[in-house]
Amino acid sequence: MKILFTFKIKTSFKEQLKEKYPNVDFIYTTNIDEVALGDIEVIVTDGGDLKSGHVEKATELKWVMVAAVGVDTLPIEALQARKILVTNSHGVHKMPLAESVLAHLLSLERGLPGIYKREAEKNWELDSLPGEVNHSTALIVGTGAIGGEIGRLLQAFHVRTIGCNRSGHASPHMNETIPLDEILEELPQVDYVISILPSTPQTRWIYQPEHFRAMKETAVFMNVGRGDAVKEQYVLDALKHNEIRHAVLDVFETEPLPKDSPFWELPNCTVSPHMSSLSDQYIERSLDIMDINLEKWVAGDQDLINKVDLAKGY
Repeated sequence: MKILFTFKIKTSFKEQLKEKYPNVDFIYTTNIDEVALGDIEVIVTDGGDLKSGHVEKATELKWVMVAAVGVDTLPIEALQARKILVTNSHGVHKMPLAESVLAHLLSLERGLPGIYKREAEKNWELDSLPGEVNHSTALIVGTGAIGGEIGRLLQAFHVRTIGCNRSGHASPHMNETIPLDEILEELPQVDYVISILPSTPQTRWIYQPEHFRAMKETAVFMNVGRGDAVKEQYVLDALKHNEIRHAVLDVFETEPLPKDSPFWELPNCTVSPHMSSLSDQYIERSLDIMDINLEKWVAGDQDLINKVDLAKGY
């Protein structure tokens, strides 16, 4: 059995794999085009380098393990045509991303950006009184593992959490849940809109200008999911016209965000370079998931965890 890793991992983990699976031939590369793929059975990838041509060449390929959660960069049609099993690292992002969301909200409400600015100016005087997240309401659009962890942390700060998913089914750490088609009616009541939607045909460009007009003028819109959930111009218009108080954007239509983008200059916008889910523990968590599945795979058990429904995109 040959298993190909297409991203860099620590030598210590390579040694662990070699010791645990002595009959498996592990191949490591940072350039998939340099490897003969004909007899590769498993590809472990971060998702960005695997193309349809690689799937065609890997005639023995049976399983693709993605060391990330999103699978929108994969050659979906090619994988579906071959009925290749795909798993992801669902759950690996939830801790760092939830901490990032909480950090941004606490920073905004407690006035940390102003503190840092006044410190550089050696200015003691306050610009305005800080607020609190306490007893606010957050609409969490996307109630998977990440949404649940965000809800758990926010509830610890006495925030009322409203989850939003396709069907409106109940979800952990949400005071209530609503279906996606009721989001417009809920927006006027919430203080924070936190979008963690994946990139799927059903969620692409889901936020329209009327959504921002429906929000409170004091609302904060946060997108830490995918950049194609909303057109950048809609967010720009909402910020320029003060339809909302602030936007925290970790993802964009075009990444890296161009240096001439007006988002960089807007005082009521926080630009985050697609880093909210990053952590020094990220690869370790992904490899832990991979190891669980690999142990099953080597034993002939294909009932793996974190199977991806390619038709749904998650």
